Amino acid sequence: MKTIGLVGGMSWESSAVYYEQLNSGVEKRVGPLSSARLVMASVDFAEVTRLQEAEDWDGVAAVLVAAAQGVERAGADVLLLCTTTFHQVAEQVEAAIGIPLLHLADVVAAAAKEAGLEEVGFLGTTFAMERDFFIDRLSSHGLKVHVPDPDHHDTVNRIIYDELVHGRVVTRSRRTVTGLIDELWDAGAGGVILGCTELELLISQADAQIPVLGCTTLHVEAALDAALG
Repeated sequence: MKTIGLVGGMSWESSAVYYEQLNSGVEKRVGPLSSARLVMASVDFAEVTRLQEAEDWDGVAAVLVAAAQGVERAGADVLLLCTTTFHQVAEQVEAAIGIPLLHLADVVAAAAKEAGLEEVGFLGTTFAMERDFFIDRLSSHGLKVHVPDPDHHDTVNRIIYDELVHGRVVTRSRRTVTGLIDELWDAGAGGVILGCTELELLISQADAQIPVLGCTTLHVEAALDAALG
C-alpha cells in the first residue's frame, strides 16, 4: 500500500470526511482492520481565506507548497489537495513537489466522461463558480459546464461558509440547493458536480433527479486506486 498525502484544513470538516472515507475505503477493499497509510498537513483555514480575499495567491501558494513539501518529506507517494477553491494554485504546488498530484478537476471530469455525460452543472464557492481555473480544467476534458445564475452564487457561498464548514446541515438550505440542481438540469446539465467538498455533507444522490458527482468521494476513490492499484 502506498502512502497518501493530504493537504487539508480547508475546511477541517471536509478534511475529516476525506480521512474517514479513505480509511473505510481501504477496509472495504483490503479487509477488516485494514486502514489507510496517510500523511496529512492541516493548514489554518482563516489564514488562507484572508490571503484569498486579498487576492494574494502567491501567499496562498506559499502556504500550500510548504504543507505539500512537508507531506512529501514525511513519506507520501501521492498528494491530494482537500479543497476545490484552492486548486487555484494547484499547478504551483505540483511544480514544487516530486510526487504526483491528483488534480481534483481531472478526477471529476474522468468520472463524468465515464458516466457518458457531455454537459454538467457545477456548484461550489462563489470564487470557484466565477473564476475559470476549475471550470476551464473541466472543459479541457470536453465537458460543457453550467453554473447557476450569478444571482444565486452568494446564496450557495453563504450555505458553505456560514453553515457547512461549521458542520451545520440545514434542511432549508438542502431545498435551496436541490432547486438550483433542477435549474441546472433545465439548462441542459445531465449531471451535477458538487464542486465544494462540504456540499457532500448536504446533498446526496437521493436529493437529485440527475447523477450527482461528489468531488470528495471521487477524489478518495482515485487516491485509493493509486495507493492500492
